[in-house]
Amino acid sequence: MNSSFTAVKLNNGKTMPSIGLGTWQSPKEEVKTAVRAALDAGYRHIDTAYNYMNEDAIGEVLQEYIKSGKVKREELFIVTKLPMIHMEPKLVKRSIEMSLKKLQLSYLDLYLVHFPVPLVYEGDDEKVFPVTEAGGWKAAEKTDLIGTWKAMEELVDLGLTKSIGVSNFSISQIERICKIAKHKPVTNQVECHVYWPQKELFDACKKQGVTITAYAPIGSPGRPERLKGKDEPVALEDPVITKIAKKYKKSPAHVLLRNLLQRGIIVIPKSVTPDRIRSNIQVKIFLEVLLDSEDEPTAIPSHLLQLSKT
Repeated sequence: MNSSFTAVKLNNGKTMPSIGLGTWQSPKEEVKTAVRAALDAGYRHIDTAYNYMNEDAIGEVLQEYIKSGKVKREELFIVTKLPMIHMEPKLVKRSIEMSLKKLQLSYLDLYLVHFPVPLVYEGDDEKVFPVTEAGGWKAAEKTDLIGTWKAMEELVDLGLTKSIGVSNFSISQIERICKIAKHKPVTNQVECHVYWPQKELFDACKKQGVTITAYAPIGSPGRPERLKGKDEPVALEDPVITKIAKKYKKSPAHVLLRNLLQRGIIVIPKSVTPDRIRSNIQVKIFLEVLLDSEDEPTAIPSHLLQLSKT
């Protein structure tokens, strides 16, 4: 198997597992079950965020496995994210220290700026999405992404995280950061799947040496109804995807994950179901199968052009 399908070399020389467990919208008890199932199945890359409110539950399981000798800390790749309420430069170090305490770790493998829009910090660290009277996010008056990034860089120098990156950043925002960076972002975590392949962003990030990490790599079927578009297609049920899955005797999820992995994109499928978690990582076996040319990642989007967002 091509090792680049299972791990990606980052621009700082470190290596990141290509397949991780996403934990968005995973309640504490469910996420404990999910992380245990993932570690038992061979995952070593776990992705969470301050905003998910489940770092402490994940930390409990990580310590359980480390103390029992089932895994070593250096084998793990743990990712969490700076919340929008803590993007003011003076709050960044305190925020990562709060996350590390919850995760029961002395350092992170990767720390991301969760979103490029700072929200007002009202003094309540639990109020991660302050809202206006009209119900929208209460954005901070000043946006200083460069200042936030310089504060992130200090975390690397202090040994609190080995790598830093961003999430949901645009091409122009990535280019601005890379232009002044002492430590460049190693990845940009964005929604990316067969209906939204992020071709332009992928190419622009590649020029900067920045990888793409895909959340919702199978199309986020569990996303709340309020976040779904009208008549939004389901990638797992797409006739082209199901046809390829049937042809190679694999699941539709395997086809969707392979489609991204072969492009050099890191994937973090989210699930709290042990069977699905175990199944998703079995895409590694599918990666060993030689596909017919019409089923390669470069061919699939053309079949789905009428549903593509690009």
